[in-house]
Amino acid sequence: MPSVLETELRQLRERVLFMGDLAEESIERGMRALVEHNTSLAEEVIKGDDRIDDLELKIDWACIRILALRSPEARDLRFVMGANRLVPILERIGDHACNLARAALAIGHKPPLRPDPDLLKMSGIAREMLRAALDAFAASDATTARAVIERDEEVNQLYDRLFHDLRERYTIVIVTHNLQQAARVADYTGFFLLGRLIEFGETDRIFTASSSHSV
Repeated sequence: MPSVLETELRQLRERVLFMGDLAEESIERGMRALVEHNTSLAEEVIKGDDRIDDLELKIDWACIRILALRSPEARDLRFVMGANRLVPILERIGDHACNLARAALAIGHKPPLRPDPDLLKMSGIAREMLRAALDAFAASDATTARAVIERDEEVNQLYDRLFHDLRERYTIVIVTHNLQQAARVADYTGFFLLGRLIEFGETDRIFTASSSHSV
C-alpha cells in the first residue's frame, strides 16, 4: 500500500501534467486563432486561461502542504521543488496563448494571414518541445529532458533569420519566448532527476540572466 507521501506525490505529478496539457492546447489554439483570424476561438482561449490559473494555485498549495507536513528528502524533495518552479512557467505559456488570442481579436475579421513559414515552424517546434518536456517529466526521463534543451539551438537559427524581418510584429517574440519556456520545463525535469539545473542555450540569454546551480 502506497504511503501518504507517495500518494500526494502521484497526485501532484498528475496535476502538473494536466496543467501542461492545457497549456499545450492553449498555445496551439492561440496560434491558430491568430493565423486564421478566428475571433470565436480567440475568445475561447482567453476564457480557458482561468483553468490554468486555478490549477497553478492548487499545485502551489499542494507543494506547500507536502513540504510542511511530509518532509520529503532527496529525489522527492527535488521533485516537489522542480514542480513548484515548473508550474509558473506553464502558467506563463497560457498567458502567451492569451496574447496571441488578443492579437487575433485586435485584427478582427480581416482576411487570414499568410505567415512566414519559419514562424509557423517555430510554433510547431515550441509545441513539440513542450510535449517532449512534459513526457520527460512524466517518465522521469533525464535523457529526453536534455534532448529538449539541446534542441533550443534550432530556434536560435530561426530567430536570427526572422528577427530583422519581423521585428515590428511581436508574435515572433511570443513564440520564441514560448520555446524558451519549453526548454525550462525540461530544465526543471533535469533538476529533480539529476539534482542540478542544466543550461539551455542562447534563447535564455535573450530574456533572462539565468545560470546553473548545483544542489
